[in-house]
Amino acid sequence: MNKIVERFLRYAKVDTQSDPKSTTSPSTNKQFDLAKLLKNELEYMGLKNVTLSEKCYVMATLPANTSEPAPRIGFIAHLDTSPDMTATSLKPKITENYDGGNLILDANKNIVLSPINFPELLDYVGQSIITTDGNTLLGADDKAGITAIMEAMQHLLDHPEIKHGELKIAFTPDEEIGKGTNFFNIEKFNADFAYTIDGGKIGELEYENFNAASAKITIKGRNVHPGTAKNKMLNALQIGMELNSHLPPQQRPEFTEGYEGFFHLTDFNGTVEHVVMEYIIRDHDKSEFEKKKHLLANIVFILNDRYGEGVLSLEMADTYYNMREKIEPVMVIVDLAERAMIEAGVKVLKQPIRGGTDGARLSYMGLPTPNIFTGGHNFHGRYEFLPVHSLEKAAEVIVNIARLAVKNHSN
Repeated sequence: MNKIVERFLRYAKVDTQSDPKSTTSPSTNKQFDLAKLLKNELEYMGLKNVTLSEKCYVMATLPANTSEPAPRIGFIAHLDTSPDMTATSLKPKITENYDGGNLILDANKNIVLSPINFPELLDYVGQSIITTDGNTLLGADDKAGITAIMEAMQHLLDHPEIKHGELKIAFTPDEEIGKGTNFFNIEKFNADFAYTIDGGKIGELEYENFNAASAKITIKGRNVHPGTAKNKMLNALQIGMELNSHLPPQQRPEFTEGYEGFFHLTDFNGTVEHVVMEYIIRDHDKSEFEKKKHLLANIVFILNDRYGEGVLSLEMADTYYNMREKIEPVMVIVDLAERAMIEAGVKVLKQPIRGGTDGARLSYMGLPTPNIFTGGHNFHGRYEFLPVHSLEKAAEVIVNIARLAVKNHSN
């Protein structure tokens, strides 16, 4: 088996799902299982200052092997996989020399990965593709990122003729639930800039993302026997549906793309007497982001005026911001990644992230951190797949960044 595939599967088989309802950090102890494995491997490889914190952050340093001046570059990936689907009992499948047809993941359940529904599969005809049996996540988000970093570090250790500056490695918990940088020690990491290896298809290079907020709306109803409910009942469920109907339907995720933002109703639970609704709000443009938040708050105000003060309550908080503001003053780091991709024979795809990464928050913490592809597709669901060639190229790009940074700095 290809060594990079063997490495990826070793990591992917460790269940590291995070839990958004947890109050601990990390949110699940099982993330330590992979963190400890990586710590041991990093020490065995010979990296220095390898640590695992009580909050499940792995950090390590590959010392410079040149006297030429070079920036300290960080490479970051996250340990956890999405809570959206189980990651337990992963059964990977490897399809070699993909022929462009359907990939049968689970014949008994008729779970099929088809180019009819996922036409991007046809970009990988002739290549090896990793999937699951359709009953779990694959976890390429972000174990492909971890694999690419580890493979790149091993390659640099095996090839000392490739000159590089000091390289910083970090593996973080709980990125999928928005808490990946809560206890990230910037000073200890001590990098001049970094890259998250957490993107999708081959070639993605991203330095702008959504501004993000979360909103929780609680609705207090009044339950009365429906036979005598006239002018007495307040149906919290109906009020919740009314609230949602006031939001523009064209600004839902299923109708947006590119730079278009959205309101996404992620949870709607309750009874006639009590309802809780949860939204995420996203927009790349800061002014449009603020307008969206104002619109939701105004709808709550209007409905309270209609049904009575205090019937609806709104809790809204910003989650992260568009990293572009922090990256644009140091675009040289994006240019460096672009050169590294071109030298690896990868077509560069600069595009906005329709989501967020740890890099967004790190950039606002003082560590500019664009995002680079891992090669994976269809994250967070049973149809996730990873072309092996793309994963190999992600590792090659990391090596190229380390090598080119010395040349850039000395020039």
